[in-house]
Amino acid sequence: MENAQQVNRNNHSADEQRKKSDPRLTAFYDLYNTLSPDTAGTAMLRRHLEVVYAEHIEFSDPIHRVTGLDEMERYFEGLYENITYIEFNFHNALVNGDEGAVHWTMIYRHPRLKGGKKDIRVEGVSLLRWRDGKITRHQDIFDAGSLLYEHLPILGSVIRKLKERMA
Repeated sequence: MENAQQVNRNNHSADEQRKKSDPRLTAFYDLYNTLSPDTAGTAMLRRHLEVVYAEHIEFSDPIHRVTGLDEMERYFEGLYENITYIEFNFHNALVNGDEGAVHWTMIYRHPRLKGGKKDIRVEGVSLLRWRDGKITRHQDIFDAGSLLYEHLPILGSVIRKLKERMA
């Protein structure tokens, strides 16, 4: 992509990369770096959502479909109320005009998965579309098995065996 701006970012050089980053990406990173069980349902979460997302945001991932800022806020509240820890590491981003892609790793702990004591790592990519500086379309692409299903007691072993056979 000729006019594309590539942005590399990881937690080790976050301040340096933030200065080089597209301001829309910086706001996106800031939102996801503030998400936690403590921020779910707070005015701070709503303020961050309003900075990053358009009122009529369309969000999807392999498990959910959400339309509108109010529904997005409820989605985050529900998602984060049951986890005990979450962290996002952003690796690379590519922005071309009003479209972009961000590669990330999510690390989280849930009390009912892996005994609530072990980190679960999920690699993913967010496809983003902006209008007037706000995200209007956000699609997360990741392996839903690695997010959830592989960590369920009975289903997890079946999915892991299937993945091994297919590899």
